[in-house]
Amino acid sequence: MLVAAAVLGLYAWSFFSGVKQPNNTLLVADYAAIVAAATLISSFIAYEWTPHRFIGLSSRLIYGLLLVTIGCLMAGTGGISSPFIALWMAASVFAGVFGKQGIIMLFIVVNAILFWQYSSNTLTTNSLMLALLAGDLPLAVGMLIWGHQGDNDDEETSEDKSYHELATQLSQVSGKSEVVINAIADGVIALDSKGSVELINPAAQQLIGWGKQDALGLSYKSVLKLVDGKNQEPDVMNDPITKALNENKQATSSVLSLVTSSGKTTLISIVVSPVGQAGSGVIIVFRDISGEKAEERQQAEFISTASHEMRTPVASIEGYLGLALNPNTATIDDKARDFITKAHASAQHLGRLFQDLLDVTKADDARLKNNPKVVDVVPFVHDIFEGLESKAKEKNLHFIYKPLPEDNVTKEKLNGRRLSPVFYVNVDNDHLREVMSNLIENAIKYTPSGDVVVDVNGDDNHIVMSIADTGLGIPREDQAHLFQKFYRVDNTDTREIGGTGLGLYLCRRLTETMGGRIWLESEYKKGSTFYVELPRINHEDAMRLIEQASIEAENAAAATTTTPISTSTTTLAVPPSLPAIPDISTPSQSAPVGVVTAPPTTPLLAPAPLMAPASQPLVPGRTYAAPNIPLSTIEANPSAFISHHGATRVSPQAEIKR
Repeated sequence: MLVAAAVLGLYAWSFFSGVKQPNNTLLVADYAAIVAAATLISSFIAYEWTPHRFIGLSSRLIYGLLLVTIGCLMAGTGGISSPFIALWMAASVFAGVFGKQGIIMLFIVVNAILFWQYSSNTLTTNSLMLALLAGDLPLAVGMLIWGHQGDNDDEETSEDKSYHELATQLSQVSGKSEVVINAIADGVIALDSKGSVELINPAAQQLIGWGKQDALGLSYKSVLKLVDGKNQEPDVMNDPITKALNENKQATSSVLSLVTSSGKTTLISIVVSPVGQAGSGVIIVFRDISGEKAEERQQAEFISTASHEMRTPVASIEGYLGLALNPNTATIDDKARDFITKAHASAQHLGRLFQDLLDVTKADDARLKNNPKVVDVVPFVHDIFEGLESKAKEKNLHFIYKPLPEDNVTKEKLNGRRLSPVFYVNVDNDHLREVMSNLIENAIKYTPSGDVVVDVNGDDNHIVMSIADTGLGIPREDQAHLFQKFYRVDNTDTREIGGTGLGLYLCRRLTETMGGRIWLESEYKKGSTFYVELPRINHEDAMRLIEQASIEAENAAAATTTTPISTSTTTLAVPPSLPAIPDISTPSQSAPVGVVTAPPTTPLLAPAPLMAPASQPLVPGRTYAAPNIPLSTIEANPSAFISHHGATRVSPQAEIKR
């Protein structure tokens, strides 16, 4: 650009100064000025508006126009003897910038022109040698200076091509990823490390009711409003998004609800997965599961209703089959007895199945009752252990309860090495009994021969009950699914053993209801060990809870036996001549072994019925004793009740109250 401008300036000087001598070596020809003007304009356009990908091509074009301009300038000012030959030599050196191809091309053009002039007798031999030196020497210098640089430029050009190809491929992959994300039916939201929304797909926009432009850049708490079952914002421990952002671990939840922009609440399942290293953000995937939960509730209701309705006839069948097997009620031959025995066993199995189904539906619907009581675990589990000992003896298993071993050999091994402290827990004893019974029974069922060892251990905060066997064991691929509903290990060893796949699932739900956890360790063909961990309470807390239960029992007994019943005009009292009726509300059955119950309270005298003696008329304002005789007591001996009281008159107010 500068050379072309200088040529045009020289032409303008000669034009406006009036220098017209043809022998003047500084006189620029008209055609040289025209070429210089074209070079100047092309250079300016290329410098201002050439796209990046065409820079190489435009640079070669401008360099060629520069050489043509200098050549035209030399041709009009004396050729080989032109004073501008130094300008040609300087420009020729830069041919190496364009690599070997540029040097070779210029070498061929220059030498072809010189030899053409020599053949036409335009140049002498001496002039030819001088011209070759002036034309080829700069090219050699350019080769030395720019040769490797040109190769590097070619390599960089190749790298640029690779870069552009890679960028194109990434752009295509990005486009495909966006298409895939937009096609997903689940809501997808990407958050940065600060919890701001970076991406939201159409499914998420439809679920939450926010537009893409409105949601981008906002905090996720403004866009994805989550509430728990109490319609309150979940705390940090229950918020899966906060947990994933803080801990850089995947978090899931299926108990939270989403509040849409219109205020509608929808139950969702949400999975939050971290992206890369900590602080890189998370990906949230969520979907509406309200329909699935409704279907599950309908299925649970159907199973519950069907199980409840079918349990009654099954119980009747079981009862009649039991009567048929009883020699005191029926006489049958041995063949019929065998048939009925098998039918009776099948009926019992069917009854247990219906009961398991009922328990599972209660667990799924959160209808399981939880009445915690203080339990001394060691004798409690020993009671369960003794109840299943007969089944173990039928299979000739070595059945061991470590805290209270009955085998002398086992006692000798444990004595001096181990003490059995008192382990208290505050749990529902029915739940604990069902869990331990199921686990111990499974250990017996799946152990053809060998040992079944039940142990109780723990620390200051937890109690761990373990059931170890030397039975079939569980393959590693099945262990992760073992506590799922209706899941059973399906192989040749277990196929002959009956089961529904509900027992371990129910054990897990019951254990979680008690605030504990259950897990297993197993090796196929070598046996399994199941562990149940429950929170332990110390002796002081146990005594306090027992005393509190005793006070509540006394209050309940007092409330049921001495509650006054008043009328609008008269309060009736028991005449002192009537004998006291003994209290029948005290349960006759003893509590299970290991369950620490409140001490029995002193039975209170049950008052007489709500009546006054026939000889004494009802007097307004007079006080009578408040009655509370159970109806079952009256029904048990109605003649004594009527003969003792004779003809009585009951006030209308009292009759209405009754």
